[in-house]
Amino acid sequence: METVSLGVPEPILDSLPADSEDTAKDMQQAAAGWERRINDAIEAADSDEEAVSYVVDAVERLESRLERFDEFVPELRAWGQSPIYAISWRNLYAELVAQLYDHEELGAALDRERNQRLVEDGIRFGNA
Repeated sequence: METVSLGVPEPILDSLPADSEDTAKDMQQAAAGWERRINDAIEAADSDEEAVSYVVDAVERLESRLERFDEFVPELRAWGQSPIYAISWRNLYAELVAQLYDHEELGAALDRERNQRLVEDGIRFGNA
């Protein structure tokens, strides 16, 4: 399986306030860290199935973080705070997931693995 490349889209960086250079750097480092960990796992995997399984785990962690930041948005608004940073991080995690699905052979494999996990979980819950 080929390695992946992830990055922070310019519209997300452009949506940050003008004095947010540190946040932009943090986002770029976060994307680079995800890319490095995923590529290390892909290279260390004994099979494509093992690599896809790790990437699905990463996608699920990214989605969990996306949901957490999404939950901050109404709370920040309720307190009269700007939710721009929570929105930007949420959008970054959504973009990273989308970038993983956009990789040629990876997108379909991710769908298959996630569907397989759903079926396995359903069978386990049904037998409980």
